[in-house]
Amino acid sequence: MALGAAFLDLDAFPNHLPAPKLLSGSWCWLDVGGFSGPAESERSHAVIRSLEAADLPTPQAVEPQAIVQRAPASSRMQMPQGNPLLLSHSLQELLARDTVQVELIPEKKGLFLKHVEYEVSSQRFKSSVYRRYNDFVVFQEMLLHKFPYRMVPALPPKRMLGADREFIEARRRALKRFVNLVARHPLFSEDVVLKLFLSFSGSDVQNKLKESAQCVGDEFMNCKLATRAKDFLPADIQAQFAISRELIRNIYNSFHKLRDRAERIASRAIDNAADLLIFGKELSAIGSDTTPLPSWAALNSSTWGSLKQALKGLSVEFALLADKAAQQGKQEENDVVEKLNLFLDLLQSYKDLCERHEKGVLHKHQRALHKYSLMKRQMMSAAVQNREPESVEQLESRIVEQENAIQTMELRNYFSLYCLHQETQLIHVYLPLTSHILRAFVNSQIQGHKEMSKVWNDLRPKLSCLFAGPHSTLTPPRSPPQSPPEDGLCPH
Repeated sequence: MALGAAFLDLDAFPNHLPAPKLLSGSWCWLDVGGFSGPAESERSHAVIRSLEAADLPTPQAVEPQAIVQRAPASSRMQMPQGNPLLLSHSLQELLARDTVQVELIPEKKGLFLKHVEYEVSSQRFKSSVYRRYNDFVVFQEMLLHKFPYRMVPALPPKRMLGADREFIEARRRALKRFVNLVARHPLFSEDVVLKLFLSFSGSDVQNKLKESAQCVGDEFMNCKLATRAKDFLPADIQAQFAISRELIRNIYNSFHKLRDRAERIASRAIDNAADLLIFGKELSAIGSDTTPLPSWAALNSSTWGSLKQALKGLSVEFALLADKAAQQGKQEENDVVEKLNLFLDLLQSYKDLCERHEKGVLHKHQRALHKYSLMKRQMMSAAVQNREPESVEQLESRIVEQENAIQTMELRNYFSLYCLHQETQLIHVYLPLTSHILRAFVNSQIQGHKEMSKVWNDLRPKLSCLFAGPHSTLTPPRSPPQSPPEDGLCPH
């Protein structure tokens, strides 16, 4: 389903019914299972009798463009100057908001199982607190409660029985990416929930987080522009989001492949380090061999002794090569793979937001329309059966409340699109992160090859001693033959 595909078709309402009104008081998320509100006490019996013969219109889901086309030209959505819909943040500004470190601390034994704790340190708040995985879960739940129309990143999976160190380390990295994306979000970074999570040092952080959001509604209820979001949206909002969503889906797929290849490159560097280290150890083992020479090989005892001494010394250079290769692999894991994972987490949160828009706002909107249709049928049935006036008035009141609920959901639908438009801009603000990733990858390759090349060049002269000896007929390997001049002429 396309984003924002279902909107209230106001033409589907009977002409003799009053236009839907907003519920008095504060905005609230209405439960379509039951409503309470101001009842319109006076409704003429003539209107009720007219419903008996009237065909009940079916509320329809229409495209937003159709609504725009029906509206007069003067009331169509425009993009005024200073439009609050537009973001003005740069990538550097977002990255400078905060840098949060998440480090493992030694495991603590519980009654039955060990549990993992993390030290979470924030540069912005100059704080260091201890958090468990369940604290992250409550933190994310409160963000979704307060900001259901924003990109709230997903959490890594909960620990399974028998989780190894590799799983725990991968989850630590994922939690670090999660909290940094949240700390750098324009709205989340200014919310009290984030400050509590990063700076509250008490033991009941979960209750504190819940209390901070208990008496506060979501962003729709607290945003002054929520009821006017439609006025700031472009007329072709549906087409724009269809294109943007397809683009971001393609970007996600491509970056997912890049991440997989970057992981393999970093993994190969670490595997190469292990192979070089083992190679050097085997050379050292040969040089340390104490097996006596047989009598028929006694004439070459000096040659074998020299070879053993030289091979034993080469293990030092191979250990240094292994260390350089491991450093390159670790650097690429931290500077390339992790940044790719950070961007992928952001893109995934956008995809999740799109699904919440479709399966949440639109689905509830459609349920409300369906319930409105059922109520109208009940109203017709009550009029035909000549029920008590009180029961008719109660049903009448519920119909009015349902109309208000539909109107509220329509406003939430537009506000959801408003937020989606801003989150789409935020994705594009993060796109220059690509250059940071590529620069880190290139620099890592240059630095790694430069350092290893120096060690290889230092190792090469030491190979000559492998062929030294009074009776040796071996000669050191020659340098690779030089290619002939480009003109093809021999110097001799």
